[in-house]
Amino acid sequence: ETNTLPFHPFENQQGDLLRMEKEHQVLKEQLKEAEEKFEQLQSRSLEEIGALEELLKKSIEETKVSQNELDWFHQDSETQMKKWQQEKKENRENLKALRGTAKKHSDTNDRYLKTIDDKEKQYKECLNVFLETSNKFANEKGKLEELIKKSQGDSQECEKRAVKAELSVLQTWKETEMWKLKGTIAKAEGNLRMLKALSSSASAAPVLKSQIDSWEIFIANVKKQLEKVEAEYDEKMELVKNGARNCLSKVEIVDVPYP
Repeated sequence: ETNTLPFHPFENQQGDLLRMEKEHQVLKEQLKEAEEKFEQLQSRSLEEIGALEELLKKSIEETKVSQNELDWFHQDSETQMKKWQQEKKENRENLKALRGTAKKHSDTNDRYLKTIDDKEKQYKECLNVFLETSNKFANEKGKLEELIKKSQGDSQECEKRAVKAELSVLQTWKETEMWKLKGTIAKAEGNLRMLKALSSSASAAPVLKSQIDSWEIFIANVKKQLEKVEAEYDEKMELVKNGARNCLSKVEIVDVPYP
């Protein structure tokens, strides 16, 4: 649209149309110069004819004076007439050549004008097709942008729901595993209290001491497992909140054997 590149197939390179227009202007100027030269030649010929006629009139009047002068005048007149006829012939030939050149330039000018008109029509047709296609693409682009915008909104909403769902699953797994471990600790602590109560007698204390130690170690290990489970589930939930993926997996729990 800004004519910064050659417009194929009407231009082989940028400025072809402008160059043809300049050549047309130069031809018009040459034709104008030729016409002016022809007018100058015609004017000069008319002046020479007038001068010869004046000379002829003067010679006729002087015929009464001298026959010799009359002969000389005839000879001079014939010479001048031949010269004038030769110049007239040359002028006619020059005029014929100029007319041929002018006709050639005129035909070239008409051909260039016709070519310019045809190319202007083709350019307008191509421009209309381009504008129509551009408007069509612009409309489709607007529709696609609206669709992308809507899809992005839906995607963000789905992402929020997915994050919420993952957090809910991880929280459920965390609470379930912690409930199991806390239940195990509660049972173990009940057994430990019973053993400590039985070991109050001096006779049973040495026998039950090793069992009490085993249950205390068991309870400590289960509490460590509980802390580990809680910490790892909290870490996974924090990663999900920060946009991490593939975090939806259970924390591995090591079974601590009962004493």
